[in-house]
Parts: sequence; C-alpha cells; structure tokens
Amino acid sequence: MVEWNQILCKRGYSIEEPDDAVVNFAALLRKKSKEMRILDLGCGGGRHQIYMARQGFETHGIDISKTGLKLTKDRLEKQRLAGHMVKCDMHFLPYVDFCFDAVVCFQTIYHQGLSGIQGTVSEVHRILRKEGLILVNFLSNRTYSYAIGAEVEGGTFVREEGAEKGVLHHFSDKEEIEQLFKRFKIVSLRLHEKEVEGALQSRWILIAKT
Repeated sequence: MVEWNQILCKRGYSIEEPDDAVVNFAALLRKKSKEMRILDLGCGGGRHQIYMARQGFETHGIDISKTGLKLTKDRLEKQRLAGHMVKCDMHFLPYVDFCFDAVVCFQTIYHQGLSGIQGTVSEVHRILRKEGLILVNFLSNRTYSYAIGAEVEGGTFVREEGAEKGVLHHFSDKEEIEQLFKRFKIVSLRLHEKEVEGALQSRWILIAKT
C-alpha cells in the first residue's frame, strides 16, 4: 500500500490555500444555499474542507491517511471551525444514500485504475441527493507527466521513483470522462492548462449533478 502518511508530511502535499476551482465552486453553492452538507473526498491536509467550513457549510472529509486527517483536524481547530472526518478509502464511502448536497474531489480520484474510478463515481452518485453537485478533476493525457512510470493498464501508470513512488496515476480524455459520468448531467467540463518552467500542466475540471 502506498504510504500516504509519509507523502502528506511533505510540505508540497499539505498546502493550505484552496484551488481556484474550489473557490468558484463554493460561490456557486452559496447561490443555492448555505445550508448544505459537503464531502471533501480525499481531503488530504484539509485545505478544501477548511475553505468550505469557512463559507458556513457543514463539512465532512474522508482520507486514507491518518496524517492527513490529523492535519485537517488541527487546522480546523486552530481556526475554530467545525468538521467531521472519517478514515477510509474512496471505494466504499461509509455514508447512507442521498445524504450530501455536494462533493469535492480534487487530486484524488485518478490515483487508481479505471475500474476503481468507475466504482468511486458510482459511490458519489449514491450518496448525492437529487440535484446534488460534484466538482472533480482528472489528469489530462496532454500533461507533462503522462506515461511517467510503468504502465499497468491503458492510461494508468505507477511511479517508480520520487516522492510518489508506488502511486497510480490515471490519465483521461474528454470522451472517457463523459462516459464515466453518463448517469450525471454534466454542468461544465473544461480543460485547464498552464506551463510551469516549460512543462505543460493539463487537467480536466468537471462539475456534474445528479
């Protein structure tokens, strides 16, 4: 098993500032209601759960890493914010059907093979209420890190060295994402790209609803 506890101890994996896409998603949710229950699926160090809590939402976070959950708990307490956390993986979510208004899943879902992703998407569909929303990102197969490591199946590679040694990365195109979310209504699906030190970083950002 990948040692996410060690990975999340590294500064670059436990940043505190929320992603712009999550900030924009929170603004979209606030237009609907502040009385929402939000799940941060793969909360890591808690940056998005904390941001959602600051917006007044009821927040829940899951992660497989005890380190990540402790970071989240400590940061919430430091800011005097409430939040609920559970240690589990993303394959079987320990919640009853139709209990969340929205799910945020950033830098998480693609750390598994395609069948695992399909299972996670199915679980998200199960726990979301009617008209519930999900914000999720995927690695694009245009990004600089595509095909780094050993290919374990089509579009899925495992890192063989570095900080993410042993970590799976799955890369998707538009058609695959549309197929994965065929039970949802896609609100928006866009390719976000930028160059950092000459390397293209490319990711898909999806908002979909049940």
